[in-house]
Amino acid sequence: MMGLSRVGPDPAHRWNLINPHKPPRETHPRAPERERERECRNSLARAARLRSPASTPTGCSIGEEGARHAVFEPSIAMAIEHQQKRKDKKRKHGKEGSEAPASKKAKPVSSKSVPKGVVDKSRLQKQRKQSNYKKSDAGNEKKQPMTKKEGRLHAKELAEARKQKRKRHYTLEQELAHLWEKMRQHDIAKEDRSRLVTEALKKMKGKISEIASSHVSSRVLQTCIKYCSQAERDEVFGELQPHLLNLTCSTYAVHLVKKLLDSASKKQLAAFISSIHGHVASHLRHMVGSVVIEHVYQLANATQKQELLMELYSTELQLFKDLVSTKESRLLDVISKLGLQKSSVLRHMSSVIQPILEKGIVDHSIIHRMLMEYFSIADKSSARDILQQLSGPLLVRMIHTRDGSQIGMLCIKHGSAKERKKIIKGMKGHIGKIANDQCGSLVLVCIVSVVDDTKLVTKMIMRELQTILKELVLDKNGRRPLLQLLHPNCGRYLSPSDFASLNSSIPSLCRKDASEAIP
Repeated sequence: MMGLSRVGPDPAHRWNLINPHKPPRETHPRAPERERERECRNSLARAARLRSPASTPTGCSIGEEGARHAVFEPSIAMAIEHQQKRKDKKRKHGKEGSEAPASKKAKPVSSKSVPKGVVDKSRLQKQRKQSNYKKSDAGNEKKQPMTKKEGRLHAKELAEARKQKRKRHYTLEQELAHLWEKMRQHDIAKEDRSRLVTEALKKMKGKISEIASSHVSSRVLQTCIKYCSQAERDEVFGELQPHLLNLTCSTYAVHLVKKLLDSASKKQLAAFISSIHGHVASHLRHMVGSVVIEHVYQLANATQKQELLMELYSTELQLFKDLVSTKESRLLDVISKLGLQKSSVLRHMSSVIQPILEKGIVDHSIIHRMLMEYFSIADKSSARDILQQLSGPLLVRMIHTRDGSQIGMLCIKHGSAKERKKIIKGMKGHIGKIANDQCGSLVLVCIVSVVDDTKLVTKMIMRELQTILKELVLDKNGRRPLLQLLHPNCGRYLSPSDFASLNSSIPSLCRKDASEAIP
């Protein structure tokens, strides 16, 4: 029977006779040392058997018996000696640990004895545990568990303390809030209310501009302006006038500014319009400030409206007030009279319009008027870019004004089939409201007249109109889209101004269409 033969004295070198081409395994560098350890373990096992009571003669100690056998087994003697050394080493370490007296505290290891960068982790852990126990004991002695009601009161006190540190006039605001709760009641007598208003205004005197931006104080001021006398109202306006420009962009103070403008005299309104000169474009780009500009635009007369619009046309008109006082209302007339460059005006208006459209601030009539003037001087590419940005859900928020509805009709007329589809889909869910609006109904008339995709119009517009058909028939604005289907472009339900809006177009895009139609 063929087996394995040993190659050389080392047992690690073996040769496989079955496969003679397979080379021998490489010898591990610690193979001789491992062999010696294995022999030592075997010797210890033999020595243990010799030291057992069964094999030890009577009257002979274990050491003597081991020495007697050591004469014949040198390896056994080496193993016994090695084991004895290990036992002595353990005893030595145990004595060193138990030598320190228990009464004395362990001295901290000095930084000189410990090498740099070495941390005694066991000592650190003990110190941390002791400190945690001390903290927990101290906490148990001092603090007692609070009830839910006490916890709520404590949290409220902490919140009040934080507010008092953060807000300069916190105490004054609390006093005004108590007065406001009384003066805003409906069943209070006029004399009592006027007394409370006067008291509140006296407390706020000299500090109105500082507390007007606060949520509570702004509401108190609005109530005071509503019920106070004209002399007190003028006094508040005079104190706030130098700060009105900053307050127009505040989230809470904006309502106070609108309330002041509603009750302002013509002189005060003119002073406010003069104070915002040069800041109209920047405020229209602001979500809060644009609301005030629109409010002023609605309250202003024709001359003041033109002054507000002029700033949006050119940098020169924004800087110099004297140029603004012109009687021409149309932008083309202003350019020809003042000798402005059409390209610079177009560039300036584009820089004003683009941020407004990107932020989606398209609800205001002053912006609609500016866009209409922009289309009158814009070239093909500029007009096309604005039409593409407006074609969609943004247009629904614009068609409630006359200029906005005209812009909507221009987008439908000059837009592509894809853009028209986006506009009609954006109106989904708002068709009934648009049909009942005086300006919005004209946009539906234009869609019915211009859009040739009858399937899309039927699906998106007519199906929604069928649900409110009775209301539309009885409404003077809602019946116009239906009459346009039955009797197109009839003067009995469309005024000359409505026909002018329906027939309006963008000059640059009309010239393009005409040049394409000639050949």
